[in-house]
Amino acid sequence: MKKLILILAILSVSLTNAQAYSGKNDNKFQVGVNAQDNGTGINISYDYGVGDNISFGFSSTYLLGVEDAVDANFDDRIDIRARFNANLGNVINISEKFDIYPGLSLGLKNFGGHLGMRYFFTEGFGIYTELNTDFAKYNSGTLTPAETLHNQFTVNFGASFNL
Repeated sequence: MKKLILILAILSVSLTNAQAYSGKNDNKFQVGVNAQDNGTGINISYDYGVGDNISFGFSSTYLLGVEDAVDANFDDRIDIRARFNANLGNVINISEKFDIYPGLSLGLKNFGGHLGMRYFFTEGFGIYTELNTDFAKYNSGTLTPAETLHNQFTVNFGASFNL
């Protein structure tokens, strides 16, 4: 896994030529850590710019470390989401290297929202953090401990790449 991430990082840095968010046809790939109650995991996301301040994409989280008290199988550990972002970096105009993006997501477990920020040190490599929460759970009854894994406030952080 470490070799795959290193190869992706090298390729991404060598193939890029954009700023934090430049608008239409802008591609962002992010790899990071997911931290939440009862588990930690890996998060990947991809965003594609369709307008000056709008992007669509997907995000997926797989929980690698789940507390022993939670009996979670593969279906409980993974979540895949379609996402919409409003990229406000050029509106706020702090720096060409900084982007802040609130957004909505529709996943296998719930409907939710996120607030993310990314900062690029070079044209192709930066860091990001996202705060995620759910607005509506698909199961309206009492959730089992395994069902709560992706139905809670989470924090993602890691590396961001311009493609």
